[in-house]
Amino acid sequence: MKRAVIFLVILTVLLVAAAAVHITKPDIYARWLYPLDHSDLIIRSAGQNRLDPALVAAMIFEESGFEDGSRSDAGAVGLMQLMPSTAVWIAGKTGGEDFTVADLGEPSINIAYGCWYLRYLIDRYGSADLALAAYNGGTENTNQWLADARSKGRDFNSDLDVPWTETREYISRVDKTRDIYQRAYKAELGI
Repeated sequence: MKRAVIFLVILTVLLVAAAAVHITKPDIYARWLYPLDHSDLIIRSAGQNRLDPALVAAMIFEESGFEDGSRSDAGAVGLMQLMPSTAVWIAGKTGGEDFTVADLGEPSINIAYGCWYLRYLIDRYGSADLALAAYNGGTENTNQWLADARSKGRDFNSDLDVPWTETREYISRVDKTRDIYQRAYKAELGI
């Protein structure tokens, strides 16, 4: 009986400690859960586009988990999961005459185009949350969600105005993951 009680106490302490580590995510644990690759490319492209490198890292983590060859069922490609049609449009806007869709598999091009597009969306919509909604849910849908919020006489709120669970959760995850990258990778991201 005494051994069972001791075992339960030890087990409870271990479970509480594990829960505390998971909730607080100390840097060593955060680095294990949230990897970082291509920090030099992220810093360069984020800087060129006036973006927080932690936001870019968070998007890459949420989009592809830092898997270079990622491809979605919808056809999005690479680290930042760009649609080929969007990348062709970006190439036209940025002077990428030699761009081919196969280039999206190259991390430097994928991150550069993804950062350029995110800056374009932030400038277009005026906020990171609206830009993330458009990045995930598309510009046409975001335009409609924004118009619906305005027709109700209020500012856009992703929790209230985005009807798609996937997009709402994407915005929330990127925001939380950005905080983790800002804290756990300050030196690596030049923050």
